[in-house]
Amino acid sequence: MTSATGPSTPVTLSAIADDDGSFAIIAMDQRNTLRRMFAAVGVDPTIDDLRQAKIDVARHLTPLATGILLDPDFGVPAVRDSGSLAPNCGLLVAAEPSDRGKYNDEPRTHRIPEQNAAWVRDMGGQAVKFLVMMNPARTRGDGEPDLTEEVLQVVREVIEDCRAVGLPSVIENLIYPLPGAEAMTDQQREDAIVESAILLTDLKPDLLKLEYPGSPKGCNRLADAVTVPWAVLSAGVDFDKFTEVIKVSCDDGGASGFIAGRSVWKESIGLTGAERETFLSDVAVPRLEALREAIAGKARPWFSVTPA
Repeated sequence: MTSATGPSTPVTLSAIADDDGSFAIIAMDQRNTLRRMFAAVGVDPTIDDLRQAKIDVARHLTPLATGILLDPDFGVPAVRDSGSLAPNCGLLVAAEPSDRGKYNDEPRTHRIPEQNAAWVRDMGGQAVKFLVMMNPARTRGDGEPDLTEEVLQVVREVIEDCRAVGLPSVIENLIYPLPGAEAMTDQQREDAIVESAILLTDLKPDLLKLEYPGSPKGCNRLADAVTVPWAVLSAGVDFDKFTEVIKVSCDDGGASGFIAGRSVWKESIGLTGAERETFLSDVAVPRLEALREAIAGKARPWFSVTPA
């Protein structure tokens, strides 16, 4: 892990990785999802509630994390102003719009030009994270926009902007079921994750944040296809399940580590005061330690991945 780098010096993935080239990153960039989590426990959260949740998670977990992913609205200012970011923990900033567009019932990716790499750098960020949603199985009807190509064009712009400014680009893709179709089978889900990863890896982002494709076989397909470093996301699955996910992702998929959020800290949202402090110190911290142990000697160093 390295400390913040001056704006004139290009930043590499080492700013959000351990010395061995692995990623143990905590995700706390949720905005609308975090509001829904509060609502699920009967709380209509104030801005202060959202800020405090991010401060508490950062204060307890960043001493053990190689990086933390925060949103620019509540997370970055709250954590920065409170001094709760551990000095050796890198900062990733979510640069995608908090509200995604729609075409009929499908997500439609767009970018806010002002939320660029320079904007992330100026708030102290050491990497730009940009979330997209894509399912390459989508077929384009007459007169319809090419939603997949729209995603790829936005990602191209993000990557080029990051290169110009000297910050790493971290591209996250979430697949989605096509409108009117039945629920995806396991094979369809695997195909969508792998085929999306192939399209994105061709654009040469610095790091991909990918969903688990469901099996060692799916991870083998990622290992064969992805020629940039990638980290597996937790998608809010239970901690025990995610522990197995990261082992398979590293062993069979060549993943360089994880970017985990709710699997580590989600129960803290239903707690306040001393109860939250106790949960984070006695449950969340050991969870993060266990995840780090799970990837030790398994995660592929990001700097050993040679882009094709």
